[in-house]
Amino acid sequence: MDVKNNILETIGNTPMVELHRVTKELPCRVFMKVETFNPGHSIKDRMGLKMVQDAEADGRLKPGGTIIECTSGNTGMGLALAGCVKGYRCIFTTSDKQSKEKFDILRAMGAEVIVCPTNVTPDDPRSYYSVAERLSQEIPNSYWFNQYDNLSNRKAHYESTGPEIWQQTDGQLTHMIVGVGTGGTISGTGKYLKEQNSDIKIWGVDTYGSVFKKYHETGEFDEKEIYPYITEGIGEDILPKNVDFDVIDHFEKVTDKDGAVMARRLAREEGLLLGYSAGSAVAGLLQMKDELTKDDLVVVVIHDHGSRYVGKIYNDEWMRERGFLDAEIRVNDLIAKKKDTAFAGIAPGATVREALKMMKENDFSQMPVVEDEEMVGSIIETDVLNYLLANPMEHAEKTVAEIMRKPFPAVSTDMTLSELGKHITKENPAVVTVDRSGRKYVVAQYDILQAI
Repeated sequence: MDVKNNILETIGNTPMVELHRVTKELPCRVFMKVETFNPGHSIKDRMGLKMVQDAEADGRLKPGGTIIECTSGNTGMGLALAGCVKGYRCIFTTSDKQSKEKFDILRAMGAEVIVCPTNVTPDDPRSYYSVAERLSQEIPNSYWFNQYDNLSNRKAHYESTGPEIWQQTDGQLTHMIVGVGTGGTISGTGKYLKEQNSDIKIWGVDTYGSVFKKYHETGEFDEKEIYPYITEGIGEDILPKNVDFDVIDHFEKVTDKDGAVMARRLAREEGLLLGYSAGSAVAGLLQMKDELTKDDLVVVVIHDHGSRYVGKIYNDEWMRERGFLDAEIRVNDLIAKKKDTAFAGIAPGATVREALKMMKENDFSQMPVVEDEEMVGSIIETDVLNYLLANPMEHAEKTVAEIMRKPFPAVSTDMTLSELGKHITKENPAVVTVDRSGRKYVVAQYDILQAI
């Protein structure tokens, strides 16, 4: 029988999936290492287990002990899994900017969660770093794992994530891009990959409000770079020992908004419900498109599952409050704003006079031409008028088929406004879409203007 001894044995060997729609503007193929297939739905399961194993091996963590860690949620989950199986008590400190779902999940795993303020310095006694360190000094037989400086973190990725990516791409990857928080993933994975091929480019995704990019480029730790940001899981106001800046070729900063919007696109267009930092990683990659060629092969490594963020980036109200949805108007939003949602077509055998009458009565500027429920062409108001003005009125008895254009393009209701703009032209003033109930709609230039 193929049975695992416990849940920890299912960590690793996650799938590689090719992206298509969100990366179509890139000249090369893009693969994603989908770490949500780990049992804790995060890449942090790898390093959580490794840190526990190494701490057990050298006596830092003893039987019946207490695991203490400062975490944004995912490392806590990896440690909690180990704690459940191995019988350790878990206490986690976290910041108040993290999603409620992360707190609830940790508590569901039996952990104690202490929420600390975000907007304090790392050495402030209220910070989640300081509280974790203090607890480890006060609680007997406890150990603070300190994922930022615990080098078992990046060792886990050197031993597992890197070799898996190399094998899954048959050594053909040219670039790896990943969000950087503690630095373990990018440093451990990047070190292994560069040892196999020193030409591989390792790109880190940073966020505005974090010190990484400027420090990497100038060697200066600039406190002016530090300010509050919304993106979870990446960026820091400290320099963790796990970040090996020599392994990283470039840092790309991504806004809170662009990361959130891209995460939603990944869900809608690729069927990948992922976390905030995954959106940032892919958004960062698109910002770097001019650095890529058709011969490149990029691997995006992502951190966690979108279930952690259903109350945030996957919540329309939360997104609107922060002004994040205005760049993501979609065809279904246009439909919702339409005052007249009636769908009407005209047969190709109808006369031009009948078409004009129908358009006047319904105030249509364009109509699909339909035969046996199939769209075979289209007519627009200016074509009808030009035809009648250029010909004697008796020619109004000519058929629609004689003046019709090609059918309006069919588009998905999930198509964004920017993508829709590529289909709306002077020659083609409208598109047709079908909602989930099967109802058809014509979306025209006027509908776009109303929405904007």
